[in-house]
Amino acid sequence: MGKEGFIEALVRPTVRALTPYSSARDEYDGQGNEMIFLDANENPFDNGLNRYPDPHQKSLKKLIAQVRSVSPDQILLGNGSDEVLDLLFRVFCEPYSDAVITLPPTYGMYAVLAGINAVENIEIPLTSDFQPDVDQILEKAGAHTKIIFLCSPNNPTGNSLDPARVLAILERFSGLVVIDEAYIDFSEAEGFVPLLKTHPNLVVTQTLSKAFGLAGIRLGICFAAPEIIAFLKRVKPPYNVNELTQQRARTTLSNLDKVTREIGELKASRAQLRKGLLDIPFVKEVFPTDANFILARVDNARLRYRQLVDKGIVVRDRSSQLGCANTLRFTVGTPEENTTLLNTLKILDT
Repeated sequence: MGKEGFIEALVRPTVRALTPYSSARDEYDGQGNEMIFLDANENPFDNGLNRYPDPHQKSLKKLIAQVRSVSPDQILLGNGSDEVLDLLFRVFCEPYSDAVITLPPTYGMYAVLAGINAVENIEIPLTSDFQPDVDQILEKAGAHTKIIFLCSPNNPTGNSLDPARVLAILERFSGLVVIDEAYIDFSEAEGFVPLLKTHPNLVVTQTLSKAFGLAGIRLGICFAAPEIIAFLKRVKPPYNVNELTQQRARTTLSNLDKVTREIGELKASRAQLRKGLLDIPFVKEVFPTDANFILARVDNARLRYRQLVDKGIVVRDRSSQLGCANTLRFTVGTPEENTTLLNTLKILDT
């Protein structure tokens, strides 16, 4: 995996040859509010948002690098993780030619983005305990398979993937391995970011939408080798992360005590909710989880979903997902919300 030019060979020829768009703030990235900026056709009247945001999010990346123990040049930020995932398709997957591998049941946007980008999606189901089938994955990965998408902790099942299996895929697959860690902060596992030092084909995506409580600002994070980041930057929109998002993210990342406290509270609530679900007569199985949600198998998911909605509680019916027949996904709420949920489940008609 460490061969010279390995990453560049995976990139689409059109992207390798592309001269990226150069914005006004790319051509002048100096500091100093004393400058007179007449280069970007902005409204000159100051209201705090009349100027374009930093297209490279330098101060925000510095904070994220400190939190995740990486270098700023290993970070790309996007308008939510979905933009980051879409950029990976556009940089590495040739439409109508290349393929990716996904492991259902998993996050549905991987398949949607494959369809949007005219890329074949090869589905290799997770095993009965929701782990990657390494031999099947490697057997189905052909010469045009560019990316394998893993989700750990997995959505909708909630479990973390076995590190040994992930490592086997990383070491034996000749393309990129993208690990979606949207829920990593709720897990006791360290996650896979440290493997960036030894595996140049690894890409890890994270988000501020879950544990950091910032779903509304839409900030996705990509960690990868600097060479991968450089190619992604060629195709990203010039000002894809707005100023308000950058400001709010910096504020939150500068106050991690609050985030850490909330994560601890959610983990405690998760344990209590799981215990409570096990006592509901029509709940047949409660799956292990390292995320901020719990997947449970019930007697009739459609019926129970409608009953909960009628009582003013919205959960997610995941029954259409492979291996998830008659399952509901319960996001961990506040202690009060969890108590209301459990009390409501107890009085539903059985």
